[in-house]
Amino acid sequence: MRFQVPQFIDIEDKIFGPFTFHQFAYLLGGAGIVFVLYKLLPLWIGIFLILPMAGLTICLVFVKINNKPFIYYLQAAFSYFISSKLYVWKQRLVKKDFKQEEVAQVPTAVSKIPMVSENRLKDLSWSLDVQDRKDM
Repeated sequence: MRFQVPQFIDIEDKIFGPFTFHQFAYLLGGAGIVFVLYKLLPLWIGIFLILPMAGLTICLVFVKINNKPFIYYLQAAFSYFISSKLYVWKQRLVKKDFKQEEVAQVPTAVSKIPMVSENRLKDLSWSLDVQDRKDM
């Protein structure tokens, strides 16, 4: 038995001429708002509202950025501007290996620590710093 596998399921169907349902809805809504602004306001005042509304409508209908509709970027910008911008760093706890804990729990022989002068201590510190940086 052979089955037909649907292909191109991520492409929207063209319902109203060359427009998809979403594009047609944006076009219809934008044209309606522009018409209402044109009828309610004098032209010299309404033009300052009509032009941005027409531009937004055209962007919603025709503009795609990285093959995504403009509405995705508009939603992302809106959610960014209304959300809080406080970023708090939370340290993640690192899980320890059981093998390392077992090795660490084994007692070592305690030896007498020799006294070290200040100059010798600085030299040791310097050599440890240099060796750590070489390992990185």
